[in-house]
Amino acid sequence: MKDQSIFELLHTMDQVTNKLIIQWNKSFKESLGISHILVLSHLQVNGKSRPSDIAKNLGITPPSLTNLANKLVSKNLIVRLFDEKDRRNSYLEITDAGIEMVNKAADEGQNLRRNLFEKLSKDERRQLTSIYEKLNHFL
Repeated sequence: MKDQSIFELLHTMDQVTNKLIIQWNKSFKESLGISHILVLSHLQVNGKSRPSDIAKNLGITPPSLTNLANKLVSKNLIVRLFDEKDRRNSYLEITDAGIEMVNKAADEGQNLRRNLFEKLSKDERRQLTSIYEKLNHFL
């Protein structure tokens, strides 16, 4: 019974996460997916980065990152830079427009979560916060 309860909990958590992503994709009108925003966020936090490092950090394949980066470059949200000593080495860097896009995406995500959590009572929000704080301690 214990394993079944954990499975149900994990399944329910996945459902909530998936529905939030779907809702975010519907409400974010910029023709970018969550993976694009994750790449932009990585660059905003870490600065200029090698594509292989970004792929590893985000847990995606290098070819997938290349596709994401191509779209971000075409929208002028990131730029490709080449090492002057060895042009085989390239880097990606976020642009000012990319930073604005990350901020816009974050605002949309915050509005989505606010609308969701407003459906919980004050006590339920306190309980949820306590649970997340406890889980965060183990990670």
